[in-house]
Amino acid sequence: MRKIFVIGSSVALIIALALSLFVSNWWWILMGIVLMLTIFGYYDMIQKQHSIMRTFPLVGRLRYWMEDIRPKIYQYFVESDTDGKPISRIDRSSIYQRAKLQTDTMPFGTQLDVYAEGYEWIMHSIAPKDFNTLDTSPRLIFGNKDCKQPYSASIFNVSAMSYGSLSSNAIEALNGGAKIDNFAHNTGEGGISPYHLKHEGDLIWQIGTGYFGCRNEDGSFSAELFAEKAKFPTVKMIELKISQGAKPGHGGILPASKNTPEIAAIRHVQIGTVVASPPFHSAFDTPKEMVLFLKQLRDLSGGKPVGFKLCIGRKSEFIAICKAMIALDIYPDFITVDGAEGGTGAAPQEFSNYVGVPLLDGLAFVDNMLNGMDIRHHIKLIASGKVLSGFHIVRAIALGADACNSARAMMMALGCIQALLCNTNKCPTGVATQDPSLVVGLDVNDKKYRVANYHRSMLRTFAELMGACGIDHYKKLSRSHIYRRVFQNEMRSFEEIYPSLDKGCLLRGEIPEKYVADFEHAHIDNWGDFTINPR
Repeated sequence: MRKIFVIGSSVALIIALALSLFVSNWWWILMGIVLMLTIFGYYDMIQKQHSIMRTFPLVGRLRYWMEDIRPKIYQYFVESDTDGKPISRIDRSSIYQRAKLQTDTMPFGTQLDVYAEGYEWIMHSIAPKDFNTLDTSPRLIFGNKDCKQPYSASIFNVSAMSYGSLSSNAIEALNGGAKIDNFAHNTGEGGISPYHLKHEGDLIWQIGTGYFGCRNEDGSFSAELFAEKAKFPTVKMIELKISQGAKPGHGGILPASKNTPEIAAIRHVQIGTVVASPPFHSAFDTPKEMVLFLKQLRDLSGGKPVGFKLCIGRKSEFIAICKAMIALDIYPDFITVDGAEGGTGAAPQEFSNYVGVPLLDGLAFVDNMLNGMDIRHHIKLIASGKVLSGFHIVRAIALGADACNSARAMMMALGCIQALLCNTNKCPTGVATQDPSLVVGLDVNDKKYRVANYHRSMLRTFAELMGACGIDHYKKLSRSHIYRRVFQNEMRSFEEIYPSLDKGCLLRGEIPEKYVADFEHAHIDNWGDFTINPR
């Protein structure tokens, strides 16, 4: 191909030059085009980075162009309404329709295979409740015996997304939407920016391993900076991030291209560098120290609700945290359980695909441990991980959650088209980028209402699903309301798949066989033995 290109380009240049000199000046346009293509071709042969381009000059460029447009062609022309990943077109369309207050009903019946293994549904009642009599904006109180400033929150809120990962306009629109429909906006671990404060929507301030916004120069936790910001009136709760579902055991990553001077000032980091959060906390090193650190955060905040977020991994470690709570008689006001299916702007594929317990399994385990140790009444549970529809809220609450957070659905309410460019700073909708030329496309005044519309529609649909079950309050949902097809003609309730534990049974020594080893290796003064079964 290299020889063919050299001969062909030479002949083409000679012909174009002859036509330009002896026929018409208009042929100089062709001459310019041929010359440009020839230069590109010779460059391809000289460069050493791409073997295909080096061997197949010009033609090899098509391969990289097709690689770039493949996801877009697949999304718009190939995939069905049900098989789009990570979020199907059915769910995306529903989010867009609700955000825009368009018709969100489905014609001609379900497109899901209701006989496929894994299909889930809710058991309805012959005596449903009148939707118009139900609470379409349910709320709950966060705050236990040690909390001095309880917070009344919606049961559906914005999950953690940092300024830096998201644009300033996206953060403004999310917070504006939270203000309009009275729900909470989690800041993400990137800290509190001016855009989180502009519309005065309620905030859940997330503190990650990098302690952004409350860190010393060496990256350690700064109690003074934390106390100063935690007392902002719009900061209603504090969330300590232990791990994230999309990349548990791996710190967050902010590309250098997104680390602008403004973001660096907010996070207290060096400008224009890759900002990689440590995978672990430096403020504590044992379950007992972690619980004491939560108490410190609550005290420094003036008694606001404090909790932590994690994706379940080693069960013994969570059990150790519960043991530490009981030993110290100190309890977080809430725990956010993130699932392995959770989203992120950038994570190694091995972490996104193969690390962490999925939401439903992790949520059922956490609820069981808290009930079994008789400390559930101190702690509210928040479910986070691909919560996109009213059914997803019902399913999570039936498994034990008190509330749900959503990130990607809220991004789609802003206009995200799942372009899968979150980690490139080239998001075409202006949601996940710091490029001013792209950010300008996201109009805050329009999108904040779409976020509020989506939130309101989700809760209305949630209430209608409860009514269909004959339930007048979400607290009456149980694992027996949700069923899953586990094999062709066999269906099981969530109570059968995730059996509940009796209140206090673990304290009485009634430990299910599958948890015995985890309890033995759960210690409040260390994270346990990592070589339970050595090779």
